Amino acid sequence: MQVSLIIATFNQSESLMLLLQSIEMQTIIPDEIIIADDGSGDEVKKVINEVQKNSFLKIKHSWQENLGFRAAKSRNKAIAKSNFDYIIMVDGDMILHPKFIQDHINNSKIGFYVQGSRALLSEHHTNKIFENAKKNKNFEISFFSAGLGNRKNSIHSSFLSKFSDILNFNKDKLHSVRSCNIGFYKKDCIAVNGFNNKFEGWGREDSEFILRLLNKGLKRKNVRFNLIQYHLWHNESSREHLEKNTVMLDKAINNHSNWCDDGINKYL
Repeated sequence: MQVSLIIATFNQSESLMLLLQSIEMQTIIPDEIIIADDGSGDEVKKVINEVQKNSFLKIKHSWQENLGFRAAKSRNKAIAKSNFDYIIMVDGDMILHPKFIQDHINNSKIGFYVQGSRALLSEHHTNKIFENAKKNKNFEISFFSAGLGNRKNSIHSSFLSKFSDILNFNKDKLHSVRSCNIGFYKKDCIAVNGFNNKFEGWGREDSEFILRLLNKGLKRKNVRFNLIQYHLWHNESSREHLEKNTVMLDKAINNHSNWCDDGINKYL
């Protein structure tokens, strides 16, 4: 399977470098990486240029002007630039387990979108990782690492993962939707017109996108003990638009929406 990995970022140059280093260590390398950049400054561009020059990774930079938090539009633009049938989406503040891409490919299934989870690194451990990176020291993260929240989400076991899928009774709901760790076929994304560009500010744009996929007939495949990723600590984004975004999500729920008028078709 040929895979496009979409990375959402905004002014996270140090985190992005660590993420790209973890991608270099994957057992299966994505066929292309597209940075969905929501208006970062020059530091992020420098990281991308450096990796493009010195790495075997195939990277595209999809940038839009900084007019506030517009992750939905940024992701649409990046997905529109993708060349392959399967999309994996992560955020730029993640470090990936070496089998992350391999696990996504193994768990992909026609008629489904795949939802993974994340383990949370503490502020202290995150700072320590950044310090080691500046000294060109390798970083290792595992179930036994100190300062790890949601520790169970760091257990990697394909055996346990099969049983978690069988016992999963929450496949068609919006609970714990996180676009930092999802996989889907590009054609399914286009069928619902991608993310809704009207969402601005943090929150609910990913849930509304998934709602339309489910209303279109897709099923949700929750994956545990695979698709492992570690979230680097940072200050939370502003929630000032959350109430407005929740109203748009509720409207889509009440209307049983499977399409948005202002979506990815603008960029195809």
